[in-house]
Amino acid sequence: MEVKEYDPFLPCPLSSARWWTKDTVAVVTGGNKGIGFSLVRQLAEKGVTVILTARDVERGYNAIKELRNSPGDVRVHFYRLDVSDPASIKSFASQFEKDFGVLDILVNNAAVSFNEINENSVEHAETVIKTNYYGPKLLIQALLPMFRRSNSASRILNVSSRLGSINKMKNPRIKKMLLSENLSEEHIEEMVNMFLESVKKGTWKSQGWPEIWTDYAVSKLAINAYSRVLARRYKDRGLCVNCFCPGFTQTSMTRGKGTHTAAEAAEVGARLALLPPHELPTGKFYMGFRPGIVSKL
Repeated sequence: MEVKEYDPFLPCPLSSARWWTKDTVAVVTGGNKGIGFSLVRQLAEKGVTVILTARDVERGYNAIKELRNSPGDVRVHFYRLDVSDPASIKSFASQFEKDFGVLDILVNNAAVSFNEINENSVEHAETVIKTNYYGPKLLIQALLPMFRRSNSASRILNVSSRLGSINKMKNPRIKKMLLSENLSEEHIEEMVNMFLESVKKGTWKSQGWPEIWTDYAVSKLAINAYSRVLARRYKDRGLCVNCFCPGFTQTSMTRGKGTHTAAEAAEVGARLALLPPHELPTGKFYMGFRPGIVSKL
């Protein structure tokens, strides 16, 4: 496994020539606040047409109003989307197809956690898994037919977490399964069901699941694994799939605590989302350890 560090604020591949135009379309989920809002702003200010999605209509429109007051020709649109609700995903995908028809960039940012920094309850495990894993998965599946097939290389960037790294998993059977070259959606489904069953039985603490923010970590472990499966499946079909851990960021999820701001995290995320086609990898996990530094695993 290759580990490479670079500073995206210095000259490097991430600062290569612009390839996108105003007709390039990006969707960012959970875009009304935090990292998602900053990602929308940075992509729009760089000239991309951005669809901001959020569950709350009022907050979504307020976010769009603020962005449209930014200087320059900012193209942003709001669509309601609750990624935890399959019906909402279906409705969004249908309306998006009617209005735009094609998609270049999908950033799955929307996520939830119900734990405080030093807590580790799994009381809301089903909601966390439904939102953080099944939500992005179902949205990807709904939007797959709309990704533009061109030399610009359509891309998916799943905002994830190092808490979902395989080395956080102590259960040898599941760890072996996740490391397999033959990893499949069925394997991931098996892992998720095993976790939820262990939560129902109250046995999750003794079965080798991640020890910090367990339900959140398992949801990110699942989306990381699913990203690997997708990357392998679409490697030669013009669609690249990568994950990005923004690190310990000051957002509502961390109750405002963190080593860097949402805007700093989003700047790195936007650069990753806009990597030039000839430099765009697939099946990679980018990890931000501190402001301005990213490691590619």
